Amino acid sequence: MKTAIIGLGNIGAALARNLATGGEHVIVADRSLPKAQKLAQELGGKATALSIAEAVREADVIIPAIYFDAIKGFLAEYRSALKGKIIVDPSNPLGPDGKGGFKKIIPADQSSGMILSALVPGDAEFVKAFGTLSAPSLASAANRKPDPAVLFYASDYPEAGRAVAKLINASGFAPVSVGGVKNSLRIEVGGDLHEFGGLGKLVSAKEAEAIVG
Repeated sequence: MKTAIIGLGNIGAALARNLATGGEHVIVADRSLPKAQKLAQELGGKATALSIAEAVREADVIIPAIYFDAIKGFLAEYRSALKGKIIVDPSNPLGPDGKGGFKKIIPADQSSGMILSALVPGDAEFVKAFGTLSAPSLASAANRKPDPAVLFYASDYPEAGRAVAKLINASGFAPVSVGGVKNSLRIEVGGDLHEFGGLGKLVSAKEAEAIVG
């Protein structure tokens, strides 16, 4: 399966590097094609830079590593092209709080996973993943030894979940499912399984199994 990462900020670039290190060939795309081309050059033969439209058309798995509100626009703009794809949401619904920090921009009892899953085309398959760690942790904790750090994921589609679990493995982490997308709140910022939430740290698969429930 071909995987495209859309948006090459801190999360997207770290994810692309991790997957390339793990032997995955990735498509990288950004509003700035030269930015994508530069990263692809850094990753050698493990990445191909394309425009966003080309990346969506060519890939089977689409990871929009962009802000929550931007993903809503992305899903609307490319709706017809996303049919039949696996769409992976790494977002956290945050925005500036006006005090130099960030705040949740949707009600406390809502998750970006639930909101975005309702916006994908009917025959696309949605997976919440790659957003349970900060960008620095995503970059530095990959391939941790002896026990890999966990990345949690949620999906209502078992096959899509397994496909994304393989990508999590390739990126240097241990995949742990929390069940369906209804559990997305647990793995977003402030949730009990997020680095910046109740968990507060990186955990191994054995530790995760004891707390997922």
